[in-house]
Amino acid sequence: QLQAFGGGFLQTGASLGLTCVVAGGTFSTLTMGWFRQAPGQAREFVATINSNGRNTYYADSVNGRATISRDNKDTVNLQMNNLKPDDTAVYYCAASKIRTMVTSEYDYHFWGQGTLVTVSS
Repeated sequence: QLQAFGGGFLQTGASLGLTCVVAGGTFSTLTMGWFRQAPGQAREFVATINSNGRNTYYADSVNGRATISRDNKDTVNLQMNNLKPDDTAVYYCAASKIRTMVTSEYDYHFWGQGTLVTVSS
């Protein structure tokens, strides 16, 4: 079970911190990812971190503004800076049994409920 926290209403240029807590399973074996879905659009990849936390990968749209990290227990975080109105979306955390970075939503096996982020101009 995955539960995401940290969404809200923010201004352009602000920073955002999202947290996802994983309950059950073996967290250390899971690759973690963040995705987002803007209104009327398909869900898209944002960031991924592999199971040992040593490798990360970001979508071009957030590269340089986002940092994904994880601890050794049960939590993965997404920090985003310099937010833009285009970052407005429901953000989902996801877990994959594939122990390397994955960017396709179809390679993720477990999903959180999503948290809404709204960035005003």
